[in-house]
Amino acid sequence: MIKRPLLVSLAAAALLSGANLQAASMFDRMTEMETEMKALQAELAEVKAAKAVEAEEATAEDDEAADADDDEDADEADAEDEDEDEDDDEDEESELEEQLTELNKRTSGNHLKFGVDFRTAVDNLQYKMADGSTQDNGALFTNRLWINMNWAATKNLSFTGQLAYQKAYGARSGSNQNYAGMETFDWIVAENPTDGVVRVRSAYFFYRNDSFLGIDVPWTFSVGRRPSANGHLVNMRDDDTAASPMGHNINVEFDGVSAKFSVWEDIGMYLKFCAGRGGTNASPRFFSVDPTRSNQVAIAAPYATNETDTKDIDLAGLIFVPYDDGQYKLSTQYYYAKNLIDAAPMTYVLQDGSVYDPSTGAPTQPIVGQGFTSMETVGGLHALTGNFVISGIGDEWSDFLDDTTLFISGAMSVTNPDAGKSMLGQTESRTGYSTWVGLQFPSLISEEGRWGVEYNHGTKYWRSVTYGEDTLAGSKLAARGDAYEAYFTEPLIDDIFSFQLRYTYIDYKFAGSNGFFGSTTGTPTLISDLTPQTGSTVTVDTAQDIRAYLRYRF
Repeated sequence: MIKRPLLVSLAAAALLSGANLQAASMFDRMTEMETEMKALQAELAEVKAAKAVEAEEATAEDDEAADADDDEDADEADAEDEDEDEDDDEDEESELEEQLTELNKRTSGNHLKFGVDFRTAVDNLQYKMADGSTQDNGALFTNRLWINMNWAATKNLSFTGQLAYQKAYGARSGSNQNYAGMETFDWIVAENPTDGVVRVRSAYFFYRNDSFLGIDVPWTFSVGRRPSANGHLVNMRDDDTAASPMGHNINVEFDGVSAKFSVWEDIGMYLKFCAGRGGTNASPRFFSVDPTRSNQVAIAAPYATNETDTKDIDLAGLIFVPYDDGQYKLSTQYYYAKNLIDAAPMTYVLQDGSVYDPSTGAPTQPIVGQGFTSMETVGGLHALTGNFVISGIGDEWSDFLDDTTLFISGAMSVTNPDAGKSMLGQTESRTGYSTWVGLQFPSLISEEGRWGVEYNHGTKYWRSVTYGEDTLAGSKLAARGDAYEAYFTEPLIDDIFSFQLRYTYIDYKFAGSNGFFGSTTGTPTLISDLTPQTGSTVTVDTAQDIRAYLRYRF
């Protein structure tokens, strides 16, 4: 019988009794627990191996005893001794397994685990406007903190969440109101430097099983605040694990559900259904002021449908991956979003206080005020994406090419205006296209770093839902024009502390690339045709973002 080493027994007992809580830090405690877990695992394996050897020896002795026709009483005595040894071994094995189970719970099982992802960055932003003037910010410093949470209650059910904080250094003073209220729009509230409030970026339940309705089809189901920013392909330059959607035509936060089915595991084929709500039309808890009715107080039943507000914004889609063998991957994605919005047409106030309607002709008095008063529903959008990724070029041609990734992606958007409304300046459906290629390869100065270059082009009526893209100059993938990008990411301390330098240049051909879906902010006017009267002073022609960051993850 194998006796348990005294040192491991005492260490495990001290650990499980809570003595380790005096460790200097959470890192020390987790490291200690993981070390002890490995020691227990090794000891358990040793006990099981010894039991197997003893079982073989006992079988051999029984055979020899039978051949020698030993005395029956001696055989019974031997059998009793063997039973006692087996009972002792089984008790020891059971005790080790119980301790190992408890230790596993403390490190990764039924206890919520936290992780930290902190980034401090500086962006140099340069803009050339359509009238030839320039705007810039030579050094915009920002802090971004993600607090990651995971809890595996069972082997089938888990919870994952992420809290987010992002703010410019020193913002906001509270006295300067010269910033857009859309910064806190639900799709992007955790993606932009705003007010420094910690918000929920994602939070969802995740269920998995190896069979579906008795059929041998592995599947998953998830519901909650979706991990829908930094999706596939976008995650490469952001040095992140890919979120669920394909980032070419959607990169925003939203709430909803998803279900994934592995159709053919041998070739990596799967289907994933997604649906969510990006805007809820409901009355306030108590009352609000209705700007459409001379600012009268609007009283309604709490959270009932609000007739004066825009309709619910809903989205449903399908991801289909027909092939993924680890080196070659073909992916497709389709979704339809309905009740999309834009700013209502701008209102103009004349000198006598009356409201001017541009459709009636030239104003008879000076215009003394103008602005947007509300949002309006304009229609729906079909979006289709397909991409091909090669993770390792060639068949062992070189170590460099084996670790190089090449991708090409194409996307299409089709507007579906509501009756009497226009989208992107047109009352009829319009189709836009976008292409995107990228190459990521091993660092030229370190073993673990990654370098990359990307290019994308969008046509006149291209419209993506990529407002949450991590580019402060605006979404490069939304550009109606051309965008160029180069970056390198280098680890400074293992995979814990890293540095990145990134250069993004966007050359817009049409205005409205970062607008909404209607004609007020989304009309694709040719940049070269703009005049001061039609917006050349407030329309960006080219944008440049040079970013450097330091990032800590553990």
